[in-house]
Amino acid sequence: MAVQAVPHDLVQGWIAYTSDRGGTFVIWLYRPQDGLNFQLTQGLGAEYSVPYWSPVSRIIAFIGIGNVVHLLDSVTLTIARIDQIEPHTLLDWSPDSRFLAYVKNGRIVIYDTFSHSSYAILEPGANDVQWFPSGTELLFAAPDSNGITQLFRIRTDGTDRRQITQNTDGPLHDVRLSPDGTFALYTFPGGSISIISTVDLTTGTIYTLDGGPLSKNYFPAWSPDSRSIAFSATAYKEPNYYTLIQIDSRTCQNQRMLATSDCFATPVGWSPDGSKIAYLSGCAGVDSVSQLWIVDIREPMPVNVLSGGRITALQWSPRVRRVPENIYTSFVYRVSFPYPANWLRASEERYEGPGGFFQVSAILAGDRIADVCSSEAFHPLMPYGSSPRIVMMTVQNREACFIFPSADQPAEMNKQAALIVRYPRPIQIGETLYNYFILWADFNHIRQIGRWLSFL
Repeated sequence: MAVQAVPHDLVQGWIAYTSDRGGTFVIWLYRPQDGLNFQLTQGLGAEYSVPYWSPVSRIIAFIGIGNVVHLLDSVTLTIARIDQIEPHTLLDWSPDSRFLAYVKNGRIVIYDTFSHSSYAILEPGANDVQWFPSGTELLFAAPDSNGITQLFRIRTDGTDRRQITQNTDGPLHDVRLSPDGTFALYTFPGGSISIISTVDLTTGTIYTLDGGPLSKNYFPAWSPDSRSIAFSATAYKEPNYYTLIQIDSRTCQNQRMLATSDCFATPVGWSPDGSKIAYLSGCAGVDSVSQLWIVDIREPMPVNVLSGGRITALQWSPRVRRVPENIYTSFVYRVSFPYPANWLRASEERYEGPGGFFQVSAILAGDRIADVCSSEAFHPLMPYGSSPRIVMMTVQNREACFIFPSADQPAEMNKQAALIVRYPRPIQIGETLYNYFILWADFNHIRQIGRWLSFL
């Protein structure tokens, strides 16, 4: 049966940050609403690791030790290692949290985190590749025919490449697309002098921020509503440099100073609701940063929320605007989980709707779950294609596996994937005891549904 659930909306979120407070650089999580702080990784981080949240605020991508790209599930703590790239490469998630885009060896790489496959678009000199909200286009910076950096957009299949800017000022750095896809920002021309400009992607109009007194403006970041930019502006007072934490509108008409940091420069991060900014401080005349601060842009009274160790990067999780959900509850199969509210009942065990479906059942099988998963994945009729991928994991502290289809899955299967979970104790249906629950769903929804699965 189905009952209405309260829509989820993460307002405060989590701050992921990189620190060596435990002795080596790892990714930590801090929750502002109650001060919960805990270590997320072990032996994988590096001083240059920057955490990049997926739009659903669950998976964190980062470049760790050995320049390896890691995908970390912040709920199950499972980790996948997917590639090896330059350590300061930008990683950007697709709007549906499925694909990761980055640049490697003169190519734009699009990596499918579900199937763990990838393809590349040849683009020599490209950097800072990012997804437009449509999920069908990419923004990136690359040299034009004269060797001058410009902004381009291209479809994800490598077609319809278009130049956006007519830049003549030299290199562009820190290119960032606004969340709504209408503006982009960048810094120029280099490190010692760093000026922030924005460009209206519809009209091509360019605006240049006034910035700080020394024209050393770093780490620009868009607000969640795409209307404002926060950044670190370096200033100097004998005998030390320090930083002004500033914000401005995207058309450079409302610059405000919110706080100061005793560091030369600091990354900044917006809260999911756009009301607060996190930044680093605690340099005390040295290069290492040791404090995490938060300031409310409505009442600028900075608060030191964390101290200790060196902190090198931070990113606040994005706001999750979930599709309204219903709750499916089956007292036959002893399970409960949310599903999109616009899906309709096709039978007691199956619901369908725009973009997806799910169906439930139970399995009676042997004690080795690996054998159960393999038997389902490699069924003689090949419902998941010729080379499905099995991912062993735990769900609700129970042995489980996901089965993801290969590219040659029959079209009539509607992108079906599966989740098999060992029941806490066998359930009886009719005359038979079943020891495994199985969920079939399209691969765009299987992870999300499986995440919230609970046994009755």
